[in-house]
Amino acid sequence: MVRYYNDDTNYRYPDKRRTTRWLAEVAAAEGCTLGDVTYIFCSAQRLLAMNRQYLGHDYFTDVITFDYSDRKGSGVIAGDIFIDVETVADNARQYGATALQEMRRVVVHGVLHLCGQKDKTPRANAQMHRKEDKYLKFWEK
Repeated sequence: MVRYYNDDTNYRYPDKRRTTRWLAEVAAAEGCTLGDVTYIFCSAQRLLAMNRQYLGHDYFTDVITFDYSDRKGSGVIAGDIFIDVETVADNARQYGATALQEMRRVVVHGVLHLCGQKDKTPRANAQMHRKEDKYLKFWEK
């Protein structure tokens, strides 16, 4: 089950039912099953505070994923995915994408983390981007 919430923002993510079906396809393609995944859309300041508190990072980021998955056992993924809607919009402008295209990229990015995909090394980051591109094409089907 995928849930969508707002925390200190009025952002409304569209197409929630279709997104949930899409994310289930992504998880399955990654060898996982979609479990309890919660998206929390929030402000830049809220995510900055979380980045400082939980990760010790003093910078803005578009997404932070808290992974509660049991990939070794059941393969069911679960977690909380916090998305900074302001930074996503800024990144969309920077990368020449629409705000919604960039938001979908970040949404699938969080699920890929829950499926075990890392992005901290240049090689892992490049693989993450390839997978994001691949699964964004699933959306367009």
